[in-house]
Amino acid sequence: MSENLLELRGVHTHIGAYHILHGVDLAVPKGRLTMLLGRNGAGKTTTLRTIMGLWQASQGSIQFAGQDISRSSTPEIAQRSIAYVPESMGIFADLTVKENMLLAARSAKRLTQLDEKRLQWIFSLFPAVEKFWNHPAGKLSGGQKQMLAVSRAIVEPRELLIIDEPSKGLAPAIINNMIAAFAQLKASGVTILLVEQNFNFAKRLGDSVAVMDNGRVVHSGSMQALANDEALQSSLLGLAL
Repeated sequence: MSENLLELRGVHTHIGAYHILHGVDLAVPKGRLTMLLGRNGAGKTTTLRTIMGLWQASQGSIQFAGQDISRSSTPEIAQRSIAYVPESMGIFADLTVKENMLLAARSAKRLTQLDEKRLQWIFSLFPAVEKFWNHPAGKLSGGQKQMLAVSRAIVEPRELLIIDEPSKGLAPAIINNMIAAFAQLKASGVTILLVEQNFNFAKRLGDSVAVMDNGRVVHSGSMQALANDEALQSSLLGLAL
């Protein structure tokens, strides 16, 4: 059995006339947090959407837990215990926080069927979800909406969380809360693939890292090694720290 829960091998993605991914090779080790970094337009979000079947790979394979999912539909992929939090967060603004959470729990038809122990654990990660339980989700702040989006993804146990830019536009205090929550999620054994622009966020959380440029993975290795190599950061990401 591979130590990687998710593997992309030579994945190409076309969107209309545009060739976006040019042979992406990516490994996501089981039980670890993998950061997917790169400049704007490098192909990070397209990679996530291709994994989820929202855009179909035109070539290559996507393996999850040893099974090829590259031709599976998005609902089929979600049924395999994979949760995806897009950059847009995808919450239902007119529904309450409670209703958003219930919709995400496919095994529960009513509130009393939610796993109470798991719900209390989520509240401990994201107290704002409990505080605004009966409020319309559209009235939440940006940080609170992001907490709700992640909470929905984990309302039932998942093997893999795929999250696109969770710290974007958030205040430093909220980012610190997110980092603590993701650290707890990782410690619970969940495998996480996370796209991020905030390098400080990435280096505090990541175990492994893959850097994309022009639709390809141009570097992969340990997050710590990249965090300690300013010259490599500059060449790969244009960072001047």
